[in-house]
Amino acid sequence: MAEPGVGDLGKVIIRPVSTEKSLLLIEKMNTLTFIVDRRANKKLIKEAVEKLFDVKVESVRTLITRTGEKKAYVRLSKEYKASDIATKLGLL
Repeated sequence: MAEPGVGDLGKVIIRPVSTEKSLLLIEKMNTLTFIVDRRANKKLIKEAVEKLFDVKVESVRTLITRTGEKKAYVRLSKEYKASDIATKLGLL
């Protein structure tokens, strides 16, 4: 399968994660957690978050969960607050 194209930025992020750990990361590390398309690379995830939420991303870390989903930890630049985005998404 080919990786999602630039026009599919909305399809890169499947859903936000709202666990105790993800809420702690929002508060302490300014980091949002998403389940993303398994074929998406870090560059594409960064681009999607920046375009969809109008923020600047500092770093992206990814992992594959035991259930086979791809999880992305997206750290925002200091001038943006992850809690603001989380509130818009209904996580807080």
